[in-house]
Amino acid sequence: MLADVKIPEGYVRVFKRPDSMSDAPYTYCPGCHHGVIGRLVAEAIDELGIRGRTVGIAPVGCAVFLYRFYRCDFIQAAHGRACAVATGLKRANPDLIVFTYQGDGDLAAIGTAETVHAANRGENITAIFVNNAVYGMTGGEMAPTTLPGQRTVTTPEGRDVRTTGYPFKISEMLAQLDGPAYITRQAVYDVRHVQMARKAIRKAFRNQLEGKGFSMVEVVAACPTNLKVSPVHGNKWVTEQALRYFPLGDLKVRDP
Repeated sequence: MLADVKIPEGYVRVFKRPDSMSDAPYTYCPGCHHGVIGRLVAEAIDELGIRGRTVGIAPVGCAVFLYRFYRCDFIQAAHGRACAVATGLKRANPDLIVFTYQGDGDLAAIGTAETVHAANRGENITAIFVNNAVYGMTGGEMAPTTLPGQRTVTTPEGRDVRTTGYPFKISEMLAQLDGPAYITRQAVYDVRHVQMARKAIRKAFRNQLEGKGFSMVEVVAACPTNLKVSPVHGNKWVTEQALRYFPLGDLKVRDP
């Protein structure tokens, strides 16, 4: 483990695992952006000094084992119910810092209703939404966020919007509501955007500390395994295709 590596004399460790992360190795595929995003969440928890009162809500999907990777409490929610579970937990104990971590299958398909209503009520929780435009864990089926023309195992000729509809733009939809305090879309395909995503995730947690209400950070991510490309080309897919449909930026900031 990295923590056990002896640092040679004269050298100083400048990069280490966040205290809020366990030593458990990730189960994600090479090139998957979940690893970067999960680390940014842990860094935010460390920087805000909230680990002792933070509870995460794990989804069904590639992040289902999230509780292994963090040194804070976790609840495993039924498929799509993360925002509902987070709502109950936060209302029962308002001093807790509660966040959900969900993919597009969990948040934007079976969990659409829970997400929309939690946002509309302005629940004081933080949602991290990882949008990689495919059902990753179950083998690469079409998701609500699959791009027009994108090939998946259930759309081998490419998504035809005439029969399957258009990709859900969840952030745009939630930003129209009065309830949310902060809705933003970010990405982590290069260093600059990792830094921007880090800032957004920290703000989403800080909003909860300040009682501002529902905050969601959508992160457009790559799934090289189901795209059947290398990690490098996964990043290119994000920049050259995904971001055309899901442009980055803040969609709602109630109190900048």
